[in-house]
Amino acid sequence: MNLVLASSSPRRRELLTQAGFTFTVHPAHINEDLLPNEDPIAYVTRLARQKAEAVYRQLTSPANTTAPGSALKGHDFSRAINSAELTGALAPEGSSSASQNRPGAPGPGSPRTGPRPGGGDPSPLGTWETANPNLVCLGADTTVTLDNHILAKPEDAADATRMLRLLSGRTHHVITGVAIVTAARTEVAAEVTAVRFLTLSDEDIAAYIATGEPMDKAGAYAIQGLAARWIPRIEGDYFNVVGLPLALVTNMLQSL
Repeated sequence: MNLVLASSSPRRRELLTQAGFTFTVHPAHINEDLLPNEDPIAYVTRLARQKAEAVYRQLTSPANTTAPGSALKGHDFSRAINSAELTGALAPEGSSSASQNRPGAPGPGSPRTGPRPGGGDPSPLGTWETANPNLVCLGADTTVTLDNHILAKPEDAADATRMLRLLSGRTHHVITGVAIVTAARTEVAAEVTAVRFLTLSDEDIAAYIATGEPMDKAGAYAIQGLAARWIPRIEGDYFNVVGLPLALVTNMLQSL
């Protein structure tokens, strides 16, 4: 398996490395605007799929004759990945059986003659895919929701203050959409974790924002950072809150 992470997130890279995966990094560049009336789960799964599909198309383009030179390689711990029990995950969209059994669907390692993942006209395989028939692109997107409203990355300090005041003393949900794209099929699923916050004072919030930690985080906090002191409990996958549900990803990859 030639695994490619379609994300520039250092947290996702660190989690995949921690889990023992060997991979390269090839960030996706897509429009991440929320669609009208789009619910949070639909939003993150759509973005995850678009990221994985965009990178898959790029790497299999006839114009792409080599593997991405700027990609970063994950560590190889030279060990097998053990199966992990899937907890709190939503059912995948588009089952593998449906993908494999449809008329004309290519099996693993078979030449792909149909449309590329995500649509578009059929086109010849790119050189990199020909040399790497087991190409697997992994896309992910994480968001924070409260009362079914999405709290994305804050635009500025005032926006971060607003979000943290909303989260203070309440339980919110963190949702990560995950997509796996191969020549044969596309798998999409999501993981949901409930996170409880202590009540925060204005001084707490101001001091936290002054550290800069909230500014590039969905919901304006990092559970693996300074905000850990305000989180007495979670229900679900901790790694999902960090940015990548490792058990879900492992199960999806092992099902290929």
